[in-house]
Amino acid sequence: MKVLKFGGTSVGTAENINKVISILDQQSKDTNIAVVVSAVGGITDKLLEAANLACNKDLDYLQKYDVIWSIHNSVIDGLFLNPEEDKLLQKQQDNLQEIITDKLNDLKSLLNGIYLINELSPKTKDKLLSFGEALSSTIIYYTLQSRKLDAALKNSQELIVTDSNFNNAIVNFEITNGNIQKFFESNTNAIVLLPGFVSKSIHGEITTLGRGGSDYTAAIIAAAMDADELQIWTDVSGMFTTNPKLVKQAAPIIELSYQEAVELSHFGAKVLYPPTVMPVLKKQIPIVIKNTLDPEALGTTITQNAKSTSDSPVKGLSNIDHIALLTLQGNGMVGIPGFSKRLFETLAQEKINIILITQSSSEHSICFGIADIDAQRAKEAIDKIFEYEIALQKIDPIVVETDLSIIAVVGDKMKNHQGISGKMFSTLGKNNVNIRAIAQGASERNISAVIHKNDVKKALNSLHEQFFEIKTKQINLFITGVGNVGERLIEQIKQQKAYVKENFKINLRIAGLSNSRHMIVNDEGINLKNWKTQLENGEKASLDGFFQHAKNLNLRNSIFVDITANDAVANSYGKYLKESIAVVACNKIACSGNIEYYNELKQLSRQYNTSFLFETNVGAGLPVIDTLSHLITSGDKVNTIQAVLSGSLNFIFNNFNSETTFYDVVKQAQEEGYTEPDPRIDLSGIDVARKVLILARESGHAIELSDLETDNFLTDAAMKAVSVDDFFETLKTDEAYYQSLFKSAEDKNCQLKFVAEFNDGKAKVGLKEIPEGHPFYNLKGKDNIVMFYTQRYPEQPMIIKGAGAGADVTASGLFADIIRIANN
Repeated sequence: MKVLKFGGTSVGTAENINKVISILDQQSKDTNIAVVVSAVGGITDKLLEAANLACNKDLDYLQKYDVIWSIHNSVIDGLFLNPEEDKLLQKQQDNLQEIITDKLNDLKSLLNGIYLINELSPKTKDKLLSFGEALSSTIIYYTLQSRKLDAALKNSQELIVTDSNFNNAIVNFEITNGNIQKFFESNTNAIVLLPGFVSKSIHGEITTLGRGGSDYTAAIIAAAMDADELQIWTDVSGMFTTNPKLVKQAAPIIELSYQEAVELSHFGAKVLYPPTVMPVLKKQIPIVIKNTLDPEALGTTITQNAKSTSDSPVKGLSNIDHIALLTLQGNGMVGIPGFSKRLFETLAQEKINIILITQSSSEHSICFGIADIDAQRAKEAIDKIFEYEIALQKIDPIVVETDLSIIAVVGDKMKNHQGISGKMFSTLGKNNVNIRAIAQGASERNISAVIHKNDVKKALNSLHEQFFEIKTKQINLFITGVGNVGERLIEQIKQQKAYVKENFKINLRIAGLSNSRHMIVNDEGINLKNWKTQLENGEKASLDGFFQHAKNLNLRNSIFVDITANDAVANSYGKYLKESIAVVACNKIACSGNIEYYNELKQLSRQYNTSFLFETNVGAGLPVIDTLSHLITSGDKVNTIQAVLSGSLNFIFNNFNSETTFYDVVKQAQEEGYTEPDPRIDLSGIDVARKVLILARESGHAIELSDLETDNFLTDAAMKAVSVDDFFETLKTDEAYYQSLFKSAEDKNCQLKFVAEFNDGKAKVGLKEIPEGHPFYNLKGKDNIVMFYTQRYPEQPMIIKGAGAGADVTASGLFADIIRIANN
């Protein structure tokens, strides 16, 4: 014999009930089956809503009743299609319709009574809720008869006997088991249909087994009859590694032990009602969780000695929402027995269930988690029972924290397996998930943590990635500035996405894009095939709005990428770092501006364990800052830095000669993207000054931009020009001056280079005549070169040389910083 239970979704529509009937038809050919059904999906909630409205003298309860009536009649109409073509079928439908109408009339009378007496007692509530299963089981039974299946309908209230604890009755197994065995021994039908959830007290009063009680009904019957198997049919293909609504990568667990199933179901896996396991556990009856909508899927099998299908000792992750954390604390508790007894007795008297408990070894505090709807009642009761101690200031009034959730890591084989807790808490910490309380039993089967409700999705995704996925790390990028460099970065990500995922196990996903006009965000990732169109049709851009999106999405492993030259964007980095959102910047303003802000960003990066990388601030894609960082970290000390740090200026002076005009070369550099739209930013030397300032700071020297000596080679007219066009006109007018600079260098067999120097704590930048044989002399095109003279490289410097300008190399530098963070 097998026992099958079908949940509310499985019997929620005529289409689904037809699938249930197909399953019953197939399984009843091999063995007799007992079939327990829940109320039609959503009906239990609607019954409660109608009753509460009636109790509050709100006539809208009649509208709720009409909805309940309509749902059931719609199901019947869907199950008896075209009855006019079959007189017998028409008669069966009419008979069913009459029976359902009688039951619905009884329901309406009960609701009217609740309205009149303005009261909804636990006893009345049980009577009210019993209608849901009575209606669904009746509909399915008469449908089975119409399909000529050998079925019987048995009221579970005649079998399952309980105490009078209404709404959550306790089963009298001695009487119940006898009733079940007696009935099934005399039953000859292949299919026996039973309503779940409902029962009767020993005094004949209608009781219920608690929400989820239909699972429990099925387990009670299975245990009483020593069934071969208990099947729980629902709308998902088994118990999942975590909630698939929150974690897309969640997968069904093929096998679980009874203990693992209880832990997961208790901590939020609603596929299985926790008490279901206990009756069948004693008889070692397997539980199989199956999907009504996909009957061929394997589902999850629950047995005593479940086999693991992976090397991970963790079987699943679960969560409970709507949690309040209450803390009883005070110096007067230390060493004094009885506080715990009084505390938990008080909660028991209030019938408040405790979900999690933790106590510090100092005995200074006891912390426990309960459902948030019970928090105020618990506080009032506890403060009252400890009124005397609070008045004497031996303990504090109870502290209540709300808007919390519990997440749990579950697995039988976690015991004695080193590193599980470490992985769990380090993963949460890296993603800025603050832990309010921790609990772990001696069995080590469950590690639980209390976190803010807004962090649940990020926490589950991060932990699932750590414990269940093939070590593929999801990186979520929020990019602001999608001009020339930004567009190249997006293209590189699009091109290399598959390669990076396959070879480095990093899944790059752009979750946000912004330019000066519009912005878009998508927590599932922006489609890069048409991102420009999406952005053009996005919402109005806002720096704070973009930050709020990144913060509220609360995605794991988030990185903010700044590809602007905007002061306001640079000033927002601190907000991102405080949310543990890493920052990658090619914008030099933050690192070359006020040194207090630079130091603050560095400190925030350390405090929140969040990366702040800006390799492209100096040398575009060249590993200048990274190399310098390794030198300093290893204990080396920088004495002197000499560098050509402007690819645009190097391009200009490499192409400027007596046969060209300075105007033509600068114009070419602008058009090819080597300079800023306003070339004065490059030619004034401010860009180079910022770069050497950053290198000086990264070397450990606290200097400001105003401390730098700048030798400006542009004419006064060029610097005073109002517009870019006016600036270019001055280049034409002052051509003789620029030719004289070239002639002076040529006469000395030198090359013109704009050089940055740092020595003895002082920095300067300016145009220099470089003699033949110097490392800078043959620097071609837009290349950069940096020479570090250090204690370890006092005579022959550490040299880094290569392309230091251009959209592609700058984008590749940003890409490298992103990968560095991902590998952290």
